[in-house]
Amino acid sequence: MKGRVFSVNVGKQKGEVKHPEDKIILIENYGVKGDCHAQQNSTKQVSLLSWERMNEEFFCLRKEVDIKPGVFAENITTENIDLRLLKIGDKLKINEVLLEISEIGKKCHNYCEIYKKVGKCLMPKEGIFARVIKGGEVKKGDTIKVIPKIDVGVITISDSCYLGKREDESGKYIKEKSLQLGWNVINYTIIPDDIEKIKEKLIEFCSSCDLILTTGGTGITQRDLTPEATKQVIEKELPGINEILRIKGFEKTPSSVISRGLAGIRNKTLIINLPGSLNATKDAFEVLPDVILHAIEMLREFPHN
Repeated sequence: MKGRVFSVNVGKQKGEVKHPEDKIILIENYGVKGDCHAQQNSTKQVSLLSWERMNEEFFCLRKEVDIKPGVFAENITTENIDLRLLKIGDKLKINEVLLEISEIGKKCHNYCEIYKKVGKCLMPKEGIFARVIKGGEVKKGDTIKVIPKIDVGVITISDSCYLGKREDESGKYIKEKSLQLGWNVINYTIIPDDIEKIKEKLIEFCSSCDLILTTGGTGITQRDLTPEATKQVIEKELPGINEILRIKGFEKTPSSVISRGLAGIRNKTLIINLPGSLNATKDAFEVLPDVILHAIEMLREFPHN
């Protein structure tokens, strides 16, 4: 999802509107240079609010209130981006600047001038607050790119790994690669090739993960049951993902076409079965990152632009 910067605004004193500037300088782990709300280690270093939503909410009251950038004390007024779709942990990239969403909404202690006039304000419900991960310059018209937070669960399905007879190389690689990509590995486990245990763990991880990557159990032996378990858990199958993984694997190892891994969706969680082979897992990650990012954005109902 992408949008644009409609206005950049700075305020010298708390409780007052911020005034549009030609540009602002964001300082890492501090905020907007010269702004009264900038503070080291704060969770409200930068504030953002949607220009479209400001006008929608107060359209009928436009004779009573003067809606303009900075009137709700936001540092960055955005356009063409639905801030309501964001969640804590998502990142916003503007030029070289990187912001991480740290709070959504806030309690107003000193009501703004808009609230005093009409009895409501947009910031408590739809204001977005962020920490500055990487600083730099931002000005009107700059592109805002949303980088969604992806919480990952990794499940290694292998009798030998579960019994400690073999090291879980593939599961460890998936964890390391996920972290390199900026994803958050929040769950990791090793379980035996048991269809009920696989189903149970997939359903459990779906309650907290955006993405579940399994490794192992996709072959054709009697104990390879990962696809069968996955099929009983998912609500929608995504056959194209594993089709391209098999094609990718075939380029190096023709026998990889007998891998039976599945991919699909359960609620808002993407599940992908990967082979147990470390080399096959490495090959998969040459294809997967962009596919996964696009799928997660669709599940989050981000508009395509």
